[in-house]
Amino acid sequence: MAKAKPLGKKLRMGKAIKQNRRVPPWVTVKTGGKVVDHPKRRHWRRSKLKP
Repeated sequence: MAKAKPLGKKLRMGKAIKQNRRVPPWVTVKTGGKVVDHPKRRHWRRSKLKP
């Protein structure tokens, strides 16, 4: 991540990076395979963040 950007934007982008992970395997096992993905998953090219 580039250095020259406002702190607020940098924090939001960092949070978005952390949120953009797959569902942990133990969650899939615990729910009996009902939860395999989460709807907030974001692809960098398909959907953008708010500026």
